[in-house]
Amino acid sequence: MLARQGIGSRRACEELIAEGRVLVDGAVAELGCRIDVSQARVQVDGTLVGVRPDLVHYLLNKPDGVVTTVNDPQGRLTVVELVAVEQRVFPVGRLDANSEGLLLLTNDGDLTHRLTHPSFGVDKEYLVQVSGSPKPAAVRALREGVEIGDGLSAPARVALVSPSLLRITVKEGRNRLVRRMCQAVGHPVLRLVRTRIGPLSDHRLAPGDWRPLTTAEIRNLEKACYSQR
Repeated sequence: MLARQGIGSRRACEELIAEGRVLVDGAVAELGCRIDVSQARVQVDGTLVGVRPDLVHYLLNKPDGVVTTVNDPQGRLTVVELVAVEQRVFPVGRLDANSEGLLLLTNDGDLTHRLTHPSFGVDKEYLVQVSGSPKPAAVRALREGVEIGDGLSAPARVALVSPSLLRITVKEGRNRLVRRMCQAVGHPVLRLVRTRIGPLSDHRLAPGDWRPLTTAEIRNLEKACYSQR
């Protein structure tokens, strides 16, 4: 089962089990043990491993104007309609209708929780075109935290790429966070593109295109959920 999930060769996975590095439902696994893949909680070196065969994970480059929801009462095009698959999937987190960039869609509830819950602190990176040219004081304020209406934003990584282009990396998931941060320092957002989710990026994926995640990408996302804690 571990080999099918890309953890390693069958021999390597047997060695992991023999070394006591694999837990099933909190107990050390034994060679030859059978598990219910629909229910079991499997960890390798403390990292949760998805083993259910029905789990799917897709990466979409969301274009402008598409709403991040399963159904839209107003009849607008949704991200789920773009990812035409048989399984019922849902978006992980949100991107505003007028925001662009990388978005995960999956039926993996455990991974969704870990990627969106603030206690795991998985970072997201954005390229943000703003009105005007932020001065060093504005960039410093964004890094340290600014008042955005429901409290201070958490410290963020912020770099000035060009006079009106910022690269902003945050770990929070509050609604319209980056837009409100930039508004607070006097530089409203003109365009916002998410370029990275934790360790996951893909500069070759065109707007509107999507693809399945590789096994390695899923494992790296799961590891990121725990390495940030």
